[in-house]
Amino acid sequence: MATVVREIVVEASPEAVWAIVGDFADGPMRMSGGALTESRMVGPDVRELTFADGTVAQERLVGRDAHARRLAYAWIGDEVSHDNTSMQVFAEAGGRSRVVWTHDTLPDELTDWLATTMDRTTPLLQRHLAAG
Repeated sequence: MATVVREIVVEASPEAVWAIVGDFADGPMRMSGGALTESRMVGPDVRELTFADGTVAQERLVGRDAHARRLAYAWIGDEVSHDNTSMQVFAEAGGRSRVVWTHDTLPDELTDWLATTMDRTTPLLQRHLAAG
């Protein structure tokens, strides 16, 4: 199983960052900075994301822990046999936040696309989460 992890430090409070990261329905568009062209709910716990490169992915909400500021979700669809993804917000010194974004995914062949997408997206997340 492939694991891809990215961490960013955000110049905003953990509460402000969590308000966006923890919003399963609207958070992706608020923090993607153009990496996504659409995010819409297609069921009570499933969202559909359209990436700028045209890729469409569906994700199922697995859990939302406001106390731990952790959102867990799973990429679902024929192209993936297993996925567990989480974003968690931690307090950092000086009122900043650290966001840890983790994907555990099968098949391993998805690793390159995931890593490239996450590398392209993390600077956008950092900038847009700081802006609120």
